[in-house]
Amino acid sequence: MLFEKTYGIDLGSSSVKVYSMIRNKSYIEKNMIAAKGRKIIAVGNEAYEMFEKAPSNISVSSPMAFGMIANLELQEIVLYSMMRKIDKILGIGSVMYFAVPLDMTAIEKRAYYQVANGHWLRKNRVYMVEAPIADAIAMGVDLENNEGSMVVNIGAQSTNFSIITGGRIIISKKIPIGGRQMNEAVCSEVRKRYNLQIGTRTGKRLKLVMGRLADQHKQARKVVGIDSVSGLPREEVISAYVVNAGIMNCVNEIGAQMKVFLERIPPQIAYHIAKEGIFLTGGSTRIPHIDTYLASYTGYSFNLSDLYETSSVTGLEKIIHDRELRKWAQPITQRKL
Repeated sequence: MLFEKTYGIDLGSSSVKVYSMIRNKSYIEKNMIAAKGRKIIAVGNEAYEMFEKAPSNISVSSPMAFGMIANLELQEIVLYSMMRKIDKILGIGSVMYFAVPLDMTAIEKRAYYQVANGHWLRKNRVYMVEAPIADAIAMGVDLENNEGSMVVNIGAQSTNFSIITGGRIIISKKIPIGGRQMNEAVCSEVRKRYNLQIGTRTGKRLKLVMGRLADQHKQARKVVGIDSVSGLPREEVISAYVVNAGIMNCVNEIGAQMKVFLERIPPQIAYHIAKEGIFLTGGSTRIPHIDTYLASYTGYSFNLSDLYETSSVTGLEKIIHDRELRKWAQPITQRKL
């Protein structure tokens, strides 16, 4: 159809990324929703502003958990709200390309179909693209003539390792460590060293401002938290070394799991990966020198993507515009589920 609306959608644990073909632009918004009982108060970035600040009778949460849809109804509300901001008149019969995790069950596939064909969004055609394939396309990996490539995506709540060869994923693994666990590790280190309790949003700010896995500088930031002993608010100057100690706990675990994963790979493919380098992407790769740190830990070189959390939706954008790449998108109908 000439005026058919086409979207590329990446539902992440931290944020929702949507590419609109008509506007030729990508949009990103926090995957958060604030509710008081059954009443929705705020969605997206507005809900994130209330995170860790809302009273006890208002719950602020993400409909996604570890890269999978945890609450179908709330996820549809978040997606619908975001798409209404992009296009005031959505209409019906749009085409939606979703970047999805690997090895989904029929129930999990049904959840993605229902998000696009539920109460608010209706009669949409749904295509699913495996997230590592979308990442690889975004980073320029040749999927057709591929002797072996490894894609690592460090997301908000999980890290995915995938080996692509001959145009398909042969081995993959997901571990429950990501940016949110790094934030919590920073909060834990601050609590141990300073007897100060801080929120995960403050932990995230410290991670982004002072987190450096190599070439560490003597930096410090003043934060406000709750004293663990007295229970009163207190200011404290936090050293960068404490922040980096928390981050390194998680990155070391990712590196250890990656070494175990690489040992499972056939030698011919491992040789090609060592020659080409491991492709690294995801929102949590914004930490400076994370590629250098992982390279020294694993012994492999890394190709760090500058797309970060938008790599999957950029891959979907390329698939939407290039008919040759659409063979990587699998149509999903209700009859198939």
